[in-house]
Amino acid sequence: MPNTPPAAGPQDPPALAQLQLKFVAGELEREFLHSYRTMARPWVRMSLLVALSTVLGFAVIDHWLLVGPRLVRPDVWRFGLQLPLVLITLVLTDARLYLRWYQPAVQVAAPLFGVGTVLMAIEATPPQVPLVAARLVLAAFYFYFMLGFTFRAAVRTNLLLMAAYTVAALIGAVAPTVAVYSLFVLLCANLIGGAGCYALEYANRVAFIEHRRLAQVASHDGLTGVLNRAALEEQAVTLWQRAAAGRLPVSLLLIDIDHFKAYNDRYGHQAGDRCLRQIAAAIQAAARRPLDLVARYGGEEFIVVCAGADRSEAVSAAAALQHAVAALAIAHEASTTQPHVTVSIGVTTLEPGDVYSHEHAVRQADLALYRAKERGRDGWAFHGEPDAGTASGGERRGAADPARIPGRQSLA
Repeated sequence: MPNTPPAAGPQDPPALAQLQLKFVAGELEREFLHSYRTMARPWVRMSLLVALSTVLGFAVIDHWLLVGPRLVRPDVWRFGLQLPLVLITLVLTDARLYLRWYQPAVQVAAPLFGVGTVLMAIEATPPQVPLVAARLVLAAFYFYFMLGFTFRAAVRTNLLLMAAYTVAALIGAVAPTVAVYSLFVLLCANLIGGAGCYALEYANRVAFIEHRRLAQVASHDGLTGVLNRAALEEQAVTLWQRAAAGRLPVSLLLIDIDHFKAYNDRYGHQAGDRCLRQIAAAIQAAARRPLDLVARYGGEEFIVVCAGADRSEAVSAAAALQHAVAALAIAHEASTTQPHVTVSIGVTTLEPGDVYSHEHAVRQADLALYRAKERGRDGWAFHGEPDAGTASGGERRGAADPARIPGRQSLA
């Protein structure tokens, strides 16, 4: 049995329920099944080609070694049932059909294939009993390892195979001694095959979790838990492509903690780390739209990218973030701006038809952030707005009042 995975941390995915061989979280289970089935497709396709060769190979051997009238009905089950089932499922391994149709089809086709094997076993003569047992064992192992089944589906299919053979024995279609011998062989095959299938799937699930953990470590900032800069810039490519395809605006907010070096010097780096985590959590709580990306962009800088957010939504988001940080009430005696920790925010919105790129948006937001700092910090500035004293003159203080934030619920 593979080693048990390490205990999950507070942000780790939900654990694997070992006895049920299923992830506790439904969404995680769906992700695993999608990943597992996608990776299994080439193997499944090759396995079905092997099954096709096996069906035809047994037909040749049977006609060579078992000449006689008893071959008529086995040929009906072989060419009228099993061969069409193999061909249909083989077609469904095509990339355009596989994820949607293969699993539902094979979970019907495999038991029917097993029934065909039982029907052919009924025709066996006593000297052919070892051949019958061998075919039943081959079918059992094939269901466990070759069709891309989960452990549960493989067990269910093999139980149906055993049930079909038991029914044949109970109605007298198979001699009692032959039935007992074959059922015992089939039971042993299921115990061995089931144990192997369970261990294999368990190992696959543990590997899936470990891969997710590694991806989490690689793409997220270890201190704050939000995306790191490299992951943001990688994901931003897809986000901007989607926005371009849908002709959506994209807003970007660049957030800098005011006087953070002075905060570290006054309270120490451990307190600075706690401050960063609190502010990151406040930003993450505000940016809840499906396409919002939040990342730590530098030492004390964060960035939020909002696909589909227009100028008014970006302005509301900046005001909401400024208020959320102020509401944390983190004391900052070394600040020359406020007695608590504050942030300065640079905001920009790009519309389809602008220079539509992540790099350009960051440059614009950086210029707006510089203007926000020039005004005295603890505020936000929108790229392209006139200087303080005009329409943007009230941005730095008034926007921090949540009662005056239009549309703030878009980020609530």
